[in-house]
Amino acid sequence: MQLTKEAKKEIFTKFGGGPANTGSTEAQIALFTARINHISKHLQEKRKDHSAELSLVKLVGKRRALLNYLAKQDVFKYRALIKELGIRK
Repeated sequence: MQLTKEAKKEIFTKFGGGPANTGSTEAQIALFTARINHISKHLQEKRKDHSAELSLVKLVGKRRALLNYLAKQDVFKYRALIKELGIRK
């Protein structure tokens, strides 16, 4: 199951500043984190789902790239976002 429209709108409102601001770096990282958490829970139940494992690896790479970009642009936003999302670095 993917994220519902309401869940995505909530993420974009909280991290992007508004429901229409879907392209901000913080909102994209938060959305990737929600998807990563969902896929991780799925893989704990179904360990042999290789397509889900591949998509998890791709999402983690995309999130890592965005986090690196955010760290270069504004380190204070980076630290606050990592703390709020509970991402370990």
